[in-house]
Amino acid sequence: MEAIGKSLKEALKSAQCEDRLTVGVYESAKIMNDDPDSVSFCVLATDEEWECDIALQIHFTLIQSFCFDNDISIVRVNDMQRLAEIVGDKTVQLEDAHCCLITNPVDGSWEDAALEKLHLFCEESRSLNDWVPEITLLER
Repeated sequence: MEAIGKSLKEALKSAQCEDRLTVGVYESAKIMNDDPDSVSFCVLATDEEWECDIALQIHFTLIQSFCFDNDISIVRVNDMQRLAEIVGDKTVQLEDAHCCLITNPVDGSWEDAALEKLHLFCEESRSLNDWVPEITLLER
């Protein structure tokens, strides 16, 4: 399980370096609406502080069903702060790291081993009827 958390971190970092990472519920929803075929992977993050936020839960439900309909791998993480540390830059405190999308490269030429591992993990989880598996992000 530790390895999959590491793969998630690697995939997020490489997507960020290649400008293929979208952070934020509204930004993610916009991409899903405008260009659903470009989306490769989705991460939803919440923590205790946000679990009672009904609007956020509605967004999550809509995003999840969109991912299922469009065959996009999706996972949850239970530490939004940690996710924000991974995808944020130090100058900006990310308020909305509840949803991150990794999009496909424009030319479609690349392969990302970490992302492949995540897709396999999601496939295996779905076969066990775990449709949105949870991944634990380790501390640095």
